[in-house]
Amino acid sequence: MQGKVRMRVAIIGTGKVGGAIARGLKGKGPDVVLGARDPETPEAVALAGDAGAGLKRPAAAAAGAEVVVLALPWRVAEGAVKALGDLNGKVVIDCMNPLGLVDGALELILGHTTSGAEVVQGWLPGARVVKTLNQVGAEIMARNAHLPHRPVQLVAGDDPSAKAAAMTLLADLGFDALDAGELIRARLLEPLALVWINQSILRGKGRDWAFAAVSGG
Repeated sequence: MQGKVRMRVAIIGTGKVGGAIARGLKGKGPDVVLGARDPETPEAVALAGDAGAGLKRPAAAAAGAEVVVLALPWRVAEGAVKALGDLNGKVVIDCMNPLGLVDGALELILGHTTSGAEVVQGWLPGARVVKTLNQVGAEIMARNAHLPHRPVQLVAGDDPSAKAAAMTLLADLGFDALDAGELIRARLLEPLALVWINQSILRGKGRDWAFAAVSGG
């Protein structure tokens, strides 16, 4: 009997979010490759070893993957995403939030009439973009089994099979995935990042928590 085919996942970005997702997926089934701007740095090599992941430059990592996870700071996203090459037909999970300083405070710099995910889709017109993994801090992406309720991640996208692939990864990471609808609903999801940040940092709740969907009956 042949073994189960492993989903090939490229995580573009080796910062806190990219590293957390890679660590969270370790041993869960997907074949993970990290896309690092400089894959020879000690930090990148150590992360790949810790996560049991491959390590390549971003375009090479994306080329060999079925699913590409964007875990980049918004300020560098456009150039980095456009440098990935041909992503036509690939599932692209956008876990970035379009945050920036507005009058000295951290705010969304897009909203109401568009979203970061819709902008990413515009950069990658042939890709199947899904918005998720933007609604919680990196720590919960890497480790959440200790929480009393299963944490939730809402998922928005126009392609049902792409959303299904994203939901499979979310389950591997320990999340309960809820379908939020089409990609335009990313306009609802991205503000949740600011809700989490407000509670975690400004209201003193700390970073060890997540949203959960608790049903009755």
